[in-house]
Amino acid sequence: MKIINTINAPKAIGPYSQAIEVNGIIYTSGQIGINPSDGNLVVGIENQTKQVIVNLENILKESGCSLDDVIKTTVFVKDINDFSLINEIYSKYFKSPARSLVEVSNLPKGALIEIECIAKINI
Repeated sequence: MKIINTINAPKAIGPYSQAIEVNGIIYTSGQIGINPSDGNLVVGIENQTKQVIVNLENILKESGCSLDDVIKTTVFVKDINDFSLINEIYSKYFKSPARSLVEVSNLPKGALIEIECIAKINI
């Protein structure tokens, strides 16, 4: 198991890693819309969704892969009514990995969305 960390994504806010690699598979921790340069949560579901994906992209880049290598995502949202907007943004970044999307009652730091993913390193 290899721990993946990058300064280009928010530091973990608990006892976990940004991602781990096991046998060529990357498992990211859930990412929220924190701007890693200032540590602040960006405002609004659209901006948070974009920031979450950029954070995931930077973690994957550190591990040697990209968003194109994602095989599964899990999306947690505060308000299921944001589903269409999230899909619109999401489709601009991801090819079509398997995905689960669920509404939750709360997320860390009051975030509106959190996404985790699994990717395969292409060797």
